[in-house]
Amino acid sequence: MSDDELIDRIKNGDEAAAEELIDRYYAAILRYCGWHCANQEKAEDLTQETFLKLFRSLPRYKGRNRFKSYLYTIANRLCIDESRKIPFYSLEDAAEIADGKNEIAQAEHREEISRLLSVLSDVQREAVILRFGQELGFAEIAEVMGGSRRTAQSRVRNALQLLRREFRDER
Repeated sequence: MSDDELIDRIKNGDEAAAEELIDRYYAAILRYCGWHCANQEKAEDLTQETFLKLFRSLPRYKGRNRFKSYLYTIANRLCIDESRKIPFYSLEDAAEIADGKNEIAQAEHREEISRLLSVLSDVQREAVILRFGQELGFAEIAEVMGGSRRTAQSRVRNALQLLRREFRDER
């Protein structure tokens, strides 16, 4: 069943459809919020707030197969609001969020990713996280970040070029 079909069922009072929609996207939104938060609890709070705002705004949602972008836009705005309250989340702290057996290797990997991402501007970093961390398409990134598809492509391309240069300079 498509997202828009679930939305129609939710608008008609189907609680099972709401549960299915939450099950479908909760983990992805939690990961996304985790990239922006200082700790797991705050990421969980923002994820829950994302779904709360989603369900409150459903009467205004028009569909047209854009649900994923709509949901990420809500999460993005909540994360931006939260980031204004606290210092920018360092990916070095992501070990608290990630599960896994080899925490030291994960921490070292995250530290390297954090260092590389720190050379990017805020919009480039956000575009890279949405593209590779959340696997959104360029049209979806454009909707979330409020720009055109070509702008989203350009931000990701420029970020990757900058990261390649940075990585080459390291060696």
